[in-house]
Amino acid sequence: MKFCKIFPVLIFAIIICFSCKKSKETYTKKVTQTETSEFTDDIKAYYFQVLDSAAFFIKKLDTLNTLKINQNYFLESRKWYKKAEPLLIAYDYENYLSLNAPNLLKVEMEDYTEIKKIKPKSYQVLEEYLFGEDTIDAKELHRVYSYLQARIPYIRKNHILIRQKDRHHLKMMRDAIVNVATKGITGFDSPMLANSLNEAIYNYETLERIIEIYEEAFTDASLYSKWKEEIKNTIAYLKGGDFDTFDRYQFIKKHTNKQLELVNKTALDWNIALNNSRALNPKANNLFATDFFNKKMFAPPHAPEITAENIALGKELFNDKLLSKTGTVSCATCHIKEKAFTDGFAKAIGSNGKKLERNTPTLTYALYQKTFFYDGRSSDLEAQIVNVTNNKNEFHIDLGEMEKKVKNNITYKAKFDKIYGGKLTDFTIRNAIANYIRSLAPFNSKFDKNMQGLENTSTIEEKNGFNLFMGKAACATCHFPPTFNGTVPPKFNETEFENLGITKTADFNHPILDEDPGLFYPFEVEERRGFFKTATVRNVELTAPYMHNGAFASLEELVSFYNFGGAAGMRLDVPYQTLPADSLRLTKKESDAIVAFMKTLTDETYFKD
Repeated sequence: MKFCKIFPVLIFAIIICFSCKKSKETYTKKVTQTETSEFTDDIKAYYFQVLDSAAFFIKKLDTLNTLKINQNYFLESRKWYKKAEPLLIAYDYENYLSLNAPNLLKVEMEDYTEIKKIKPKSYQVLEEYLFGEDTIDAKELHRVYSYLQARIPYIRKNHILIRQKDRHHLKMMRDAIVNVATKGITGFDSPMLANSLNEAIYNYETLERIIEIYEEAFTDASLYSKWKEEIKNTIAYLKGGDFDTFDRYQFIKKHTNKQLELVNKTALDWNIALNNSRALNPKANNLFATDFFNKKMFAPPHAPEITAENIALGKELFNDKLLSKTGTVSCATCHIKEKAFTDGFAKAIGSNGKKLERNTPTLTYALYQKTFFYDGRSSDLEAQIVNVTNNKNEFHIDLGEMEKKVKNNITYKAKFDKIYGGKLTDFTIRNAIANYIRSLAPFNSKFDKNMQGLENTSTIEEKNGFNLFMGKAACATCHFPPTFNGTVPPKFNETEFENLGITKTADFNHPILDEDPGLFYPFEVEERRGFFKTATVRNVELTAPYMHNGAFASLEELVSFYNFGGAAGMRLDVPYQTLPADSLRLTKKESDAIVAFMKTLTDETYFKD
């Protein structure tokens, strides 16, 4: 009797279990190379959840609230924004830049009639208003938070998470990992609170959720487990840190680089290939690897491939005085290899023996810039060479005349026939020289070799110096690793300019502001007066004197300048200075450690032939 009652229930349960099993087999998601990802809907649902949470708390900000209440709502909204950030960077970069903009006036200059001055309305602005020492302007506060209250729902409504492939989602994870290591742990976007470590945790919580969504995609279950364990350990490492003392050296070495390896192992496991038409080499396993970047993406579109042959030809041309009008100067006259391709003068010496306007910048790692010259007047290396050849104080030769000179050289003509298929033009001449300059980025300094795991020779002082550079001293908020210049991660498609309030000399007791207008010209925009491109600090040991005017003879003077807070920190009037005027409060020991670290960025190459 009991069996008769139980039997139908057992049959029903078996049918349900069979149906569930069959359903799971039928609808198991898989990774593909070419089709729209089957995981996108789940990722989109998560994206909506975190955006909705960010919007919920930002909508609670009100000028009628107490400061404490607004601060708490800001922190909650910012937390959820940070969870959305990896997806915003990957799929809605312009809105990411808008929501995360620094509290600095943005000036867009196309021509004299197209100059836009844009006051940012971002989380960073809110942070400074709500947690700064200045009295809050209620009107300004309302202007910023009301924009965010409208913008975040707009971003959700107009999302583009629709047809992404699995390789896009894996690239999103890779870019988020790079972003945390190069900007997220430096205080770049939390300058007031230095809440960077907590915010990095929120980024990693999103990566953890993406990995969980993709669990069934892993053919190697142990790889999924490695991801889970690595993210767990990373979050624990971040939780145990204090901003000023956090060991960024070990974080990047033990976690960032390990995660880049996991990205590539995951690509193999999923049988997909990351896109190689972006700034980063998809197969690089180390933030400081020689092949971390895709060099081709830093050359002009449709430029010839970078090869050993055209690099060698470019080196010959670089060192040949034939290219100048008088035949008395070459590129190497001002860019001396032993000085990391600078000349050691405060201001460059022209072909006529007169001082030029500015210091000779290093050419090392110059390819990883999106603009050239201190005032950014050229967009690529080939264009930069045009300015040098045409300058009456440098080569003083037009391109046609230079081309004829090279064509009349039998040796060069034969090499161009072989390497460029007979195309000997002013462009191929410039391209060869540019490709030689593009080869001047070996990533073989002591620091690189230690981060690459090739040696273990970094001293405690050097490691402390790196950690200070990346943290308390805020150097890396402008000099981004791995190039340590102003080209902004993780897209590396824009090079920043800053107004540091540079003085004429290193006499900080009697400072005088340098008068070079910088970006003020050619459009005569006052808000860009005194702005200059952020140069690399790689090989800085060899490139003294420093700054566009050669004002500082030593690295110690250079660090002291920043420690004062630039000219504004010395009580000079610099209304648009982007360097915070507050002292960094670095001790002598800390300043020495930063100098020791910067010296580890000297490439071995420049001590050899």
